Amino acid sequence: MSALFTWACLLQLLQLLQLLLLLLWTGSAAQDKTPDVAVICSNSEDCVLPCYFQPGQNEMVQWFRQGALVYRFDRNGSEEAFTLPEVADRVFVSAQQISNGNATLTLRRSAPQDRGLYSCQVQTSGGQHTAKVIVKVEAPIRGLFLEHSRLSGYEEIKCSVPDVFPAPRVTWATEPPTFEDLRPVTRKHVKENGLFSVDSRLTKLKGQPDLIYICKMSTSYSRSTWTASLREKEITGTEGRDLTIRCLAPTYLKNPSLYWTFSRGDNSTLILSYDSQSDRKVSAPSWDGHLDLDVYKAKFGDGSLRLMEPRHPEHSGSYACEFSEKFSRHVERIRVTISGPHGQRAAVEKPSYWWILGVVAAGLVLVLVGLLAFLKLRGRDKKPRAHSDEETELNRVKDGESPQ
Repeated sequence: MSALFTWACLLQLLQLLQLLLLLLWTGSAAQDKTPDVAVICSNSEDCVLPCYFQPGQNEMVQWFRQGALVYRFDRNGSEEAFTLPEVADRVFVSAQQISNGNATLTLRRSAPQDRGLYSCQVQTSGGQHTAKVIVKVEAPIRGLFLEHSRLSGYEEIKCSVPDVFPAPRVTWATEPPTFEDLRPVTRKHVKENGLFSVDSRLTKLKGQPDLIYICKMSTSYSRSTWTASLREKEITGTEGRDLTIRCLAPTYLKNPSLYWTFSRGDNSTLILSYDSQSDRKVSAPSWDGHLDLDVYKAKFGDGSLRLMEPRHPEHSGSYACEFSEKFSRHVERIRVTISGPHGQRAAVEKPSYWWILGVVAAGLVLVLVGLLAFLKLRGRDKKPRAHSDEETELNRVKDGESPQ
């Protein structure tokens, strides 16, 4: 009985020992497993793919991209080779750093075509090490361009961005919101270098001239969403009378800076700026005495500009009010026409020909007056002669003469 008990105890001990060895092996395997590393590289810039290992002797390093050999280094044979033609002249690994346990690969001038799974395999006298790097290449959005255009008889708002990767997602909105269905047309063109140019157009809604049109773009690699918005309008003023040019920031802007520009023809001038961070306002010297901005209101998104004693016609033109933050930009373009003191337009008008009509009319009046005077004088000359003939005839009758 005691012998059976002893064998049972030994069997349980062996099972526990096997379980312990299994746990130890699993733990060591988990420690040796290196998690995949995701790297986002910027287009046209150098990209670093990390690979670190325990230093040893007789190192042999190999880098693969999607299973194809990119780089090979063999310490024993003093050999270094770059085997993938499309990246051979852009790959760099420091042979000196390899002896320190660093086989990091630098990919110069990265491009969208460089995306994929890279693996680093290192063999030393102390063992083997493998690292995997997932490479993503991004050409980030640098800014949105929003403009008004007229094509094929329609008024459109065009939102575009050049040289971006991956292709962004485009959405449209209005402020205030409208119940009408927005139907933008978005085109994405791929260039030879793999970058996208995106052009999205939205037809303006009829009967709602005061709407703000908002365009948003975002990519899958970035958490930031770029936003641009636009509103256009026209106002008129009178020379010498102060005029307020209204400009209000949309609700999605929280603490923007403000810029006012004035354009006439192809010339554009920054006439006033306000930095919401430093609370500093700067205006162009040539506009001193003609501009006023309420800084307190500007802090809360009211960038309305007061145009004091505007002149005819130098203050007529296109004014642009721009609110901007890091990833957002709102522009309001206002066409301002200043009339002269007697109501004439500031724009150059066509020459008037009314004076010619006046001269012709005056000439016709003079001719008519002369004709009437001539007819009147002629009538006077005929009337006395007729009267004299009648008197002669009566006298003859009275004297007893018979008419012949």
